Amino acid sequence: MMADVVEQSGSVAQSRPGDEHEAGGSAGDGRTEPASAAGATPRTGTDDSAAAARIVAIRERIDEIDRTLIELWQERAALSQEVGVTRMASGGTRLVLSREREILERFRQALGADGTQLALLLLRAGRGPL
Repeated sequence: MMADVVEQSGSVAQSRPGDEHEAGGSAGDGRTEPASAAGATPRTGTDDSAAAARIVAIRERIDEIDRTLIELWQERAALSQEVGVTRMASGGTRLVLSREREILERFRQALGADGTQLALLLLRAGRGPL
């Protein structure tokens, strides 16, 4: 069962039971603690200072990776849109389904079922909904 978690930015993220909630630690009774206020020390879900410091460091790296993923997502979508415009301007088809199947299969092989879903989102971002 999926649970909604409100992150510090105010956006809603999907998580699975057992996943760490970036917004805050567990309240011990299945509830998630609210995200810390801007500028406050991030909640880590532990009172152990060494573990808390490690969690903060890991989350900083996660945030860097997220920023990179967003930038790459946007670049990929723009390039894919340019391919489509160029192909259609030269009299080609709107889509090349064999290319989409290659991308879906590449992501499925690397990441399993989640990879297929990710590939579908990437393809939609580049070409729009069918």
